[in-house]
Amino acid sequence: MSILSTDPIGSGLIDVPTFRRTFRNHPAGVVVITLDAGNGPAGFTATSLTSLSADPPLVSFGINTRSSSWPHVRDGSTAVVHFLGAEHEAVARTFATSGIDRFAGSDWNRLPTGEPVLAENAGWLRVRFQRQLPTGDSRLVVALVEEARIPDGDTTADGSRLLYRDGAYHSL
Repeated sequence: MSILSTDPIGSGLIDVPTFRRTFRNHPAGVVVITLDAGNGPAGFTATSLTSLSADPPLVSFGINTRSSSWPHVRDGSTAVVHFLGAEHEAVARTFATSGIDRFAGSDWNRLPTGEPVLAENAGWLRVRFQRQLPTGDSRLVVALVEEARIPDGDTTADGSRLLYRDGAYHSL
């Protein structure tokens, strides 16, 4: 095992490339988060979704403040978190692409509460933002889960979930 650090004075901080290399090998579940803060639908792919609390039901995710989706999250109050099966890789790639209309060509509609929901998913959560905490170049968003659509049984083609590791999508 090698220790990756470029900080000889021991401040406890590693550089950005070392940090990224460290997390490249950490597999993470892939979700797409969609919302509408009043300027039309917006969405992005995330690998930072975490369950925080069961009572009350809270989740969190991170978003970089340089992301084109950040203003929508900053100004929004609710969103839909879409869980993805292995067969939804194209959806994940589309919502991870900058500079395009991510909803063009996607099959989606609106929930009665107004949030955009994608047809291609393995279940979803409708969440209400509780806190947006500054965390370096990102914000940690804490959200209360108000509604869930988690299908009975497995609706993905082979039961696999979409993961991201080492710069590529994988299935589990």
